[in-house]
Amino acid sequence: MCLAIPSKVLAINSETNTATIETLGVSREASLDLMQEEVQVGEYVLLHIGYVMSKIDTQAALESIELYKQIVQDMEMEQEELD
Repeated sequence: MCLAIPSKVLAINSETNTATIETLGVSREASLDLMQEEVQVGEYVLLHIGYVMSKIDTQAALESIELYKQIVQDMEMEQEELD
């Protein structure tokens, strides 16, 4: 199973066709080579293995991010119980 993670576009480098994106507090570079449509700073996109795959509605992105945060929190709590 593969996951595409919602990420916010912070900057775009048109020379390298990459975007600086933020995913759950972590910034990284991602390729825009697979995108058919133009991406703007401030938009949310789906990131998969270093590539921006598509745009995502802001509300849907924020809801997904909250779910990811809850999953991480639950996993951390389970780990603490095991320790």
